Amino acid sequence: MVDLLSTEILARIQFALTIMFHYLFPPLSIGLGLILVFTEGMYLKTKNPIYEIITKFWVKIFAVNFAMGVASGLVMEFQFGTNWASYSRFVGDIFGSALAAEGIFAFFLESGFLAILVFGWDRVSPKMHFFSTVMVCLGSMFSAVWIIIANAWMQTPAGYHLIGEGLQTKAVIDDFWAMVFNPSSMRMLVHAIIGCWLMGAFFVMSICAWYILQNRHLEVAKKSFKIALILGFVGSLLAATSGHFLAERVAETQPAKMAAMEGHFHTGTGGAPLYLFGIPNSEKETVEYGIKIPGGLSFLLHGNFSTPVIGLDRFKPEDRPPIGITFQTYHIMISLGMYMLFITSLSMLLLKFNKLYTNKWLMKIYTISVLAPIIANQAGWIATEVGRQPWIVYGLMRTPDGLSKSVKAEEILISIILFTIIYLLLLFVWIFVINNKIKHGPDNEIKEKLGINKL
Repeated sequence: MVDLLSTEILARIQFALTIMFHYLFPPLSIGLGLILVFTEGMYLKTKNPIYEIITKFWVKIFAVNFAMGVASGLVMEFQFGTNWASYSRFVGDIFGSALAAEGIFAFFLESGFLAILVFGWDRVSPKMHFFSTVMVCLGSMFSAVWIIIANAWMQTPAGYHLIGEGLQTKAVIDDFWAMVFNPSSMRMLVHAIIGCWLMGAFFVMSICAWYILQNRHLEVAKKSFKIALILGFVGSLLAATSGHFLAERVAETQPAKMAAMEGHFHTGTGGAPLYLFGIPNSEKETVEYGIKIPGGLSFLLHGNFSTPVIGLDRFKPEDRPPIGITFQTYHIMISLGMYMLFITSLSMLLLKFNKLYTNKWLMKIYTISVLAPIIANQAGWIATEVGRQPWIVYGLMRTPDGLSKSVKAEEILISIILFTIIYLLLLFVWIFVINNKIKHGPDNEIKEKLGINKL
């Protein structure tokens, strides 16, 4: 029986809560940043003032979200020193270089040009402002690059050697570029960035669909929706493709994680089934109520229906990740990815025949479909991190060994309660401010630019 009040469980819960809250905002900033590049690029190309109005409106949303991302991220990093001191000592040399690179190449780039993006419309030339928008977009993506590289190293360590003994053991970089281009980093990076694009696209489409249903700001809403829809459609295709390549790499480097994700208990001598749905039962070592494609997992990983796939039976019970949560979150991510691909494909077809914006049911669906990429991003992260267990650094350090030796369970519990209260207040403020900006819309700018009441 798992002790839910143990130091390890509470420390993991706290980190999970803080990073899941933080991860609501950077993906949205990355997705919105790319959309800003598209809308402002259209303004420079066409000189149509409506695209300037569109860009200015989404810049306001972007700025609020960026501020929340910074505020929530700072608190998260302090936990490495408070709850995970042994882990921090072990990976300090590795993470120090990656996080320093994030600060130098990403954060300063993004924040340095953010002031021009927000306040520089009438102070710099249009081309310089567009350049600033591009730099903010790239800065947000570069920030993700170094964070994901650090996380990928935990999944597939490379370019290091160990020094010291016992509690003083730590990993030291041998080859910086081998650390950067570790076996999983680039595939994880591509898949994560595409997930961010989807979050930005569906966020914009959700707001625009609401405007269309309310018969407000129609020109702004339709043009914004079209740009976001194209990004969402392309992103959905790329997410499916990148997810497939990432799964292949997981099967090569972390076979226990892949077996848990797919509920594959027994290696066998033939093809492994692909479960679409089901409930894994670790005691019976089977997937109950499962719907499966015989040989489907073998086909996806090896290109045929008969090649065996390593199952959980090849690993000691203490080396197996938690099966239930890994399996379900992985399948939630995939199901939502297929949903996003379906709805954007349908919308692209309706757009071609000029029937998209008159379909009220579809617009209503889009107003809540922003939840799809949010949940998919969170579920994918949970599957990745829980599937790595019982290792905090795969094959090198077990999760309990990374804990701080002096921290107590009751101290962590108190901080969890306090953090939860603070984060709920921050979330309320974010929703309140964003909601006000959405309700207000770009009316004033439209009147000023075009001299009409609404579009």
